Amino acid sequence: MSRPLLHRRPAACGFAMTFLITLAGCGGSSSHEVAEPAEPAPVAERQNATVQGALVKRMAMPAPMRMQESLAMDYRSVPREQYANLPDNPVHRVAETPVSTFSVDVDTGSYANVRRFLNQGSLPPEGAVRLEEMLNYFPYDYALPTDGSPFGVTTEVAATPWNPRTQLLRIGIKASDRAVAQLAPANLVFLVDVSGSMDRREGLPLVQSTLKLLVDQLREQDRVSLVVYAGESRVVLPPTSGRDKARIRNAIDQLTAGGSTAGASGIQLAYQMAREGFIDKGINRILLATDGDFNVGISDFDSLKQMAVEQRKSGVSLTTLGFGVDNYNEHLMEQLADAGDGNYAYIDTLREARKVLVDQLSSTLAVVARDVKLQVEFNPEQVSEYRLLGYENRALKREDFNNDKVDAGDIGAGHTVTALYEIVPRGEKGWLEPLRYASVPAAKNKSGELAMVRVRYKSAAGGNSRLIERPVGKVSTQASDDLRFAAAVAAFAQQLKGDGRYTGNMSLNDTAALARSARGDDPFGLRNEFVQLVELAQGLKH
Repeated sequence: MSRPLLHRRPAACGFAMTFLITLAGCGGSSSHEVAEPAEPAPVAERQNATVQGALVKRMAMPAPMRMQESLAMDYRSVPREQYANLPDNPVHRVAETPVSTFSVDVDTGSYANVRRFLNQGSLPPEGAVRLEEMLNYFPYDYALPTDGSPFGVTTEVAATPWNPRTQLLRIGIKASDRAVAQLAPANLVFLVDVSGSMDRREGLPLVQSTLKLLVDQLREQDRVSLVVYAGESRVVLPPTSGRDKARIRNAIDQLTAGGSTAGASGIQLAYQMAREGFIDKGINRILLATDGDFNVGISDFDSLKQMAVEQRKSGVSLTTLGFGVDNYNEHLMEQLADAGDGNYAYIDTLREARKVLVDQLSSTLAVVARDVKLQVEFNPEQVSEYRLLGYENRALKREDFNNDKVDAGDIGAGHTVTALYEIVPRGEKGWLEPLRYASVPAAKNKSGELAMVRVRYKSAAGGNSRLIERPVGKVSTQASDDLRFAAAVAAFAQQLKGDGRYTGNMSLNDTAALARSARGDDPFGLRNEFVQLVELAQGLKH
């Protein structure tokens, strides 16, 4: 009997899978030229003092010695991770800016990456903390759609745990899940970086274990190909039935890491492979597993991003899976997935690999709604100020909401999306000083509505966008466990950034207590793990 592709779910439709292995220095010519280091991304401003000292010392060497040092330098010796440091969303006066618009995001990579730092005994850099990705890591009990829409929309308002004068508005989106039998056939290109920077326990060995998890789910009708490239590309394993698992595993076991990283060349070849195996009305997706440390060929951020933007027009999406430490280019990984109409996850453990590529494979692959945008219009008769928590790099202009040509995030089967606004009720003291000459415009809706939530999306098949509207009522007398836990996650993300300007006197101990009391039904232990991470951070901050 064939095994299901998804854990504990029935299987039916076939998957044509192509694994593209980026192999520098294996089978074919390899290059040992010393390339000048690529310019760091402008956003990578937080350089570790150790890194700076090592670089200054190296640049002071004579050129021949510097070249020898470059050849001998171990990737693990100098941490040089790259992150985007984005300012928090500003506070807005409803009288001046009543409408907030942004693209949804289902990425979860920031949470797993933050977990990796804390488990290794250090606080994460500020740029590694993206509040929305930490929120979206956890499942919540949101209502499923009942009107034929691809997802349901839930709202809730309750008191803010860190500010007695404000309230939290939670907006939740829940997409219907799909069994494997309902998934369209898939053409997958799995692109794996096997360069020298992946020669560590958290790199290639973890990728190989991840691949084997996926191999275990293959059925007889599935096909797998392995392709390698160094100076030239070649096929390591021709299309092979999923029933021939021993042959596939043997090919994976023989992979070794070494050499430089021509990441752009690998991505180009992956898109070529995806076009060759393109399935009309099917799932066509590249899964890129790398540390993002591209140092040969096209390596500048904008060119790589533009490549993904151009290629997505062909109907092939790009999902990024981050591996590795010290040299990890998280900024590139997150933005490549965004540009390629895919999602981004960081794989720090084999358990996380199973979560993303086995238990949640339908969410990772099957898109149920495209270009999903969320807009909130606040009622100035009820709300005086607001701020959006997270989604800093997903902001859209107000006019973008109705413009179907503006790209936005996609939602996969079973995905949940959570957004939090901190709002100041009319009459309460807010963050902003009152204006001397300002007058509050008359609200069209004099009812008790706090806001109107609008969600615009396109069906997975494309076409014109559709609109969902939900009014937001008054504050709940008792906040749900889901909202209280989401508030704890939001507080933790802000506390990790260190300034505390919005969380006030709320301590990490308070955050842990709030999360502990709101664990509710926690079948996979994710919320309990979060409590432990907060406690770790508390010890590291002392």
